[in-house]
Amino acid sequence: MENRVKLEVLGITQSQIQAGAYALLLAESGGDYRIPVVIGASEAQSIAAKLEGVTLPRPLVHDMFYSMTRAFGIRLKNVFIYRFEKGVFYSELTFVDRDDREVTIDSRTSDAVALAIRTNSPLYTTEEILKTTGFVVQGGSERVSSKTEEEEPEEVPLNRFAVKELEKMMQRCIEREEYERAAEIKKVIQEKREKNNV
Repeated sequence: MENRVKLEVLGITQSQIQAGAYALLLAESGGDYRIPVVIGASEAQSIAAKLEGVTLPRPLVHDMFYSMTRAFGIRLKNVFIYRFEKGVFYSELTFVDRDDREVTIDSRTSDAVALAIRTNSPLYTTEEILKTTGFVVQGGSERVSSKTEEEEPEEVPLNRFAVKELEKMMQRCIEREEYERAAEIKKVIQEKREKNNV
């Protein structure tokens, strides 16, 4: 098994970048990294309902799938976020049947997480994905509700800022728990460094 990092589900927030979408916040277990994953509204509802202990009048598709696997003696062993490419996280589910046979299938990350929280199954990723897509939050963070004069102008393209200023902007986003915006800024920083061979 390759070097895997265990993750925990922190919660769901509304996406600051994509209208009508939500951000699933994942955290490095026992660590300071946070990963934002953009997901759709129905998957966000399914995850939030389970996290908040809400019992819905009718089962959602993830509840139905969980009930079906239990009925046939199949358990979810783990979820593995194994790749990040062009803004998309790729995941796989490993199931074990009554005879200890393992089967691994591909899944959208949002569906995989929705099933993992229903079965209390571990969630993993690689160190590379954690460091590429994640942000370090030390000593916890507090949401800043009021805007400050230092806040970056939204209308100015990010690539016009110097790397040093982009790093400050990214840190402010992390402090406000605006992880998607921070991810966008981090990507621009990486592109600038690659272009300048920094």
